[in-house]
Amino acid sequence: MNWKTVCTINDIPKQGARVLKREGQDDIAIFRAEDDYVFALVDRCPHKGGPLSQGIISGHTVACPLHNWVVDLKTGEACAPDVGCTGHIPVRVEDGQVSLDLK
Repeated sequence: MNWKTVCTINDIPKQGARVLKREGQDDIAIFRAEDDYVFALVDRCPHKGGPLSQGIISGHTVACPLHNWVVDLKTGEACAPDVGCTGHIPVRVEDGQVSLDLK
């Protein structure tokens, strides 16, 4: 694994997101749930490419701001009845530092 520290957990608001911009690649949305679990997904809804980082988080899901598709933060899979998946990036939090496996 190629872990890269990208921020601290306190840099991400609870029930909010922070975007990691990547030149020449898709941006990554880093989410923090109310219970302090942290998730990372490609910042693109599998439906029409909406910015998931601007969506509303509920539990461990996020609703896309464009068409309200709900995406599971753990897997990147759209919740039924919708079908599709955005990329999921492995995350670890150690001593308040958030790291992503950026392959």
